[in-house]
Amino acid sequence: MGGLLAARVLADFYEQVTVVERDVLPSDPVNRRGVPQGRLIHACLARLGEVLDELFPGFRDDLIAHGVTSWDDGDFAKVDFSFGGHRMVRSGRSADAPRILSPSRPVLEWHVRQRIQAIPNVTFQDGHDVVGLTATPDNRRVTGARVVDRAHDRCKTLTADLVVDATGRGSRTPVFLEQLGYQRPREDEVVVQLAYACQLLRIPPRVIKEHMIARFPEPGVPKMFALLGYENNTWMVGAGTMVGLEPPHDRAEILDYAEELAPRQVSDALRAAEPIGEVVHHRVPSNRWRRYDKMRRSPDGLLVLGDAVCSFNPIYGQGMTIAAIEATVLRDCLRRGGRGLTRRFTRVAAKNVRVAWQTAVASDLALPEVPGPRPILMRISNTCLEPVMRASETDPVVAAQFMRVTGMVDRPIRLLRPSILLRVLRAQHRRTDLLRPVDHERNLCAVPAEPA
Repeated sequence: MGGLLAARVLADFYEQVTVVERDVLPSDPVNRRGVPQGRLIHACLARLGEVLDELFPGFRDDLIAHGVTSWDDGDFAKVDFSFGGHRMVRSGRSADAPRILSPSRPVLEWHVRQRIQAIPNVTFQDGHDVVGLTATPDNRRVTGARVVDRAHDRCKTLTADLVVDATGRGSRTPVFLEQLGYQRPREDEVVVQLAYACQLLRIPPRVIKEHMIARFPEPGVPKMFALLGYENNTWMVGAGTMVGLEPPHDRAEILDYAEELAPRQVSDALRAAEPIGEVVHHRVPSNRWRRYDKMRRSPDGLLVLGDAVCSFNPIYGQGMTIAAIEATVLRDCLRRGGRGLTRRFTRVAAKNVRVAWQTAVASDLALPEVPGPRPILMRISNTCLEPVMRASETDPVVAAQFMRVTGMVDRPIRLLRPSILLRVLRAQHRRTDLLRPVDHERNLCAVPAEPA
């Protein structure tokens, strides 16, 4: 996805764009070997939907015509989220709620690829591996890439004014940089030991009224469960653990998680659902950020984006969204010309990555079971977020703003708007009043010993 979106932007500024892809690309929206996570649960954050519609006008309508489901009316009866033990409000509406599209990963990627393949100056070289970079004699500028045709084991060089690495978590750019005489970027890492299992299901219409159900880990319960409606009455269920606990191994154990974490009617529907394919497993050891923005020296003519720069705990759904945001950063940088492109892009992109990184890492480190330093600013931020999440349990306006932040539509600072803070305070007072036991004999309220 990162490479496709970068190609879309580059096509507006360069005469020829070549997308090098390791897989032989399928003609239909099916899973492929190079995207093993495509068989797992995927959620499109709201900001991703906005960027896709911006880069490909009418994209949202195309997906809906393909049978993709969406949550776009702000009705909180249709979503069931729990963050850090706080279950979001289940009634009411908000006009400010973000719009969420929910295609499966193969359908999403196929539609993007169809749009890219229709651009005249973009070509694909699938079935090829990138095995190295070429550079000027002084190695100060990258001039292309060496690629190998996997079917015929033939190597060739593609010359380029700009090389963009979007090869994901397994990116070899650190090795290529060493070969050119540069240092590898330093890496920031928070180990989470996520492990989860997913299965695609078919469930008849209207059996489940919610569009999405998600239970995120909370202190003392480092487990997750999610159910998401995809296109054409298909649903993806996922269940897993963090901090090295054993995840579900089969369908029966996934159903046990549903019994524990999901509403009764949902677990009943899952037991009656028709499985489509086998249970799929996946493990992610850590959040990892390669700090290209901190390198003292780096060659011109080379950009790195997407998971090749920063790969997140996938339960927060940030990966594709950050890749899309980086594509818009690349577009804005190119509008200012090509001079100093690598430095400018890397610096601005890092500012956007930092927001997602701080959100993901702070959420993970809110679990005492996750090892790692907890700086004072992170502890303050998590403490300040608690009343917002409590208010989201009863106030659809606060819940909508919280979802806009987690969906990367708005910056976290938007939670500090006076109108939101007032609602948070009102919710806190209502909560305090409800927790006060009434002394009926004296008609007085006894304040509980513990703070609300």
